[in-house]
Amino acid sequence: MNLNLKSDFDHRACDLSPMSRSIGRIAIRALYGELSLYPKPGLVSPIDAGAHADMDITTFMRSLFSLRSYFPQIAEVGARGQEFPSLRSLALTAEKRMMRATGSVNTHRGAIFNLGLLSAAAGYCRSKGLAATAETVCSTVTNLWGSAILASAIDAPVSNGLRVRALYGGTGAREAAAAGFPIVLEVALPVFRTMLANGSTREDASLQTLFSVMAVLQDTNILHRGGPAGLSFVQDAARSFLSHGGIYATNAHDWAIELHKEFSRRRLSPGGAADMLACTTFLFDIEASQ
Repeated sequence: MNLNLKSDFDHRACDLSPMSRSIGRIAIRALYGELSLYPKPGLVSPIDAGAHADMDITTFMRSLFSLRSYFPQIAEVGARGQEFPSLRSLALTAEKRMMRATGSVNTHRGAIFNLGLLSAAAGYCRSKGLAATAETVCSTVTNLWGSAILASAIDAPVSNGLRVRALYGGTGAREAAAAGFPIVLEVALPVFRTMLANGSTREDASLQTLFSVMAVLQDTNILHRGGPAGLSFVQDAARSFLSHGGIYATNAHDWAIELHKEFSRRRLSPGGAADMLACTTFLFDIEASQ
């Protein structure tokens, strides 16, 4: 399946800089890269719909197309140093557009939030002449908008993530973003960078990174679908896969497929880990594009 990343931006947004358009393309590529990856336990891919009965790859492609102008726009707003309410307004508009495109199926709400903030921060860093390293981009999110991100929970609409946090506690997407995406910087990016440096393909590096995040993330998508028992199953499965060699194991692909079948049977979909993978590849490519 091919996505024309060079021509699918909203050309009415003629005030967007080439820099913002470039950041937007990198964000869409990160999401498309995550979507096209297989085997990802429980997640939608070009092969099947995983644990989902209400969405498939066609749903995701419609969603991606609906977001084609959002990421360059929020990168431009970030480049101009706008406050968090401006970012939030763009994100809410993008979410409504996504829901119209998918028939009210939530495909990319997490990406709109997480990748949107990182795109805005990347725009800010580049506009100020700062090196847009992963660490600098993430710290920019914290420094510019962290307090406002946390405060926005007060009037946020009730969501599955908020319900899960009320039941089980822990850290949600807002807390992780306000803290500068620690799992991305401390777990995911080191794995992704090391795998590529050692000669792995981007697909293998992405799968190893996904499992590494699954092993430690308190994924609210999993908690919503399977409760604490489902989260323990996911984390234990990921840790076992990694401890036996991960993607380097001789039976890695078959093992990952069996996990995909089992996750799908249990209706467990690690969407939070998938979001963190997309953030990881986005930050890696932002660094590489300088």
